[in-house]
Amino acid sequence: MQTDVISEPRTLVLSTPVVWFMALAAALGTASIYPLQPAIADVAGSMHASVATVGIALACGPLGYLIGLALLVPLVDRFSPRHVLSTQFGALAIALGANAVVGTPWLLALVVGVIGAGSSVGAQLSSVAGRFANPLRRATVLGIVTAGISAGILLGRIVGGWLNEEIGWRGMFLVFASACAIVSVAARFVPPDAAGSVNAGYLASLRKLPRLYVGVAALRLAACRGTLWFFAFCAVWAGLAVALSQPPFSYSSERIGVYAFAGLLGIVATRVSGAWTDRVGARRVILVGLVIALAATVTLGVCLSNAAVALACLALFDAGLFAAQVANQSTVLAIDPTAPARFNSAYMLVYFIGGTLGTAFGAAAVGWFGWPATTAVAACAIALAMTITVAARPKSRSLG
Repeated sequence: MQTDVISEPRTLVLSTPVVWFMALAAALGTASIYPLQPAIADVAGSMHASVATVGIALACGPLGYLIGLALLVPLVDRFSPRHVLSTQFGALAIALGANAVVGTPWLLALVVGVIGAGSSVGAQLSSVAGRFANPLRRATVLGIVTAGISAGILLGRIVGGWLNEEIGWRGMFLVFASACAIVSVAARFVPPDAAGSVNAGYLASLRKLPRLYVGVAALRLAACRGTLWFFAFCAVWAGLAVALSQPPFSYSSERIGVYAFAGLLGIVATRVSGAWTDRVGARRVILVGLVIALAATVTLGVCLSNAAVALACLALFDAGLFAAQVANQSTVLAIDPTAPARFNSAYMLVYFIGGTLGTAFGAAAVGWFGWPATTAVAACAIALAMTITVAARPKSRSLG
């Protein structure tokens, strides 16, 4: 694997302002895939389609993200991160603008898939963080960038629900498109302008992705447990939007979006978990996060009607899983710090397969089986991730 990597002096170190710009950009890029979730009932009504049909269309977002992870994320190892990020934000702005004019669920699914591919810019930014951060602070820097991603997941729903109420879901997409266009310009000047660190052919690099799972045990472990808990995460949040939009709640999209505020604790957790991962190792942080998330999921399944308890459980649910994600991803980026994007791409590709399945399952399962059964399945997925982590005895602290 090392023969494909160009040795580079680590003269470029991410400054604090650049790290926070990357966190902001990651927030916006990630947010672009989520704003329709609280407006799912309004979108279904405007297109004269069922909520389940629109829910399946929205699942094309994570599916497009999978394509972006495989095809786009490795580009930041091959070319200047500055040029790659600027171009991808520009393309994302165009796709978001196009989504403002779609008229059928199937066309919505297609464009949402393109937006999903573009929103993989968040994974690109975490790869850049892994490549240029000080090795002793890699998890800390990753925690800051991941906090941006976490904020994007939450703010995408919150801002999406609010803008849907104020200017409609089509106008909401135009606002997101404008923001991405602004970041596209800024990305031409702020991120690192280093040359690529990989000299293998692009198609050859893509063909080698499956081999990484076979040859690197740390990647297999991280991908397996991460996929399970991201399935649970997406199933709970997608199912929550459907459950709250139907009787006995029948909440508006704006009110549903407010529930995402509960996840603000997850942003704090990503920042803190990065620092603690550097101190005590990834495995401990992962296990603590999963225990918290499991307890919150079980409670949430029977207490949705109690708003205070539900909000508290959502906060702990997000905090636990976001903390586990930062620690888990740090083990992936540490496998080959000189060219982390290919390992991050391989990891996130499998990770978002879980998210795609979770989004589709959560949106449909509430109608089919009910909210308690949906959360029970999510809890089982988290419990299995815990079991895998406990069973896998680490060879060293850095590999979790």
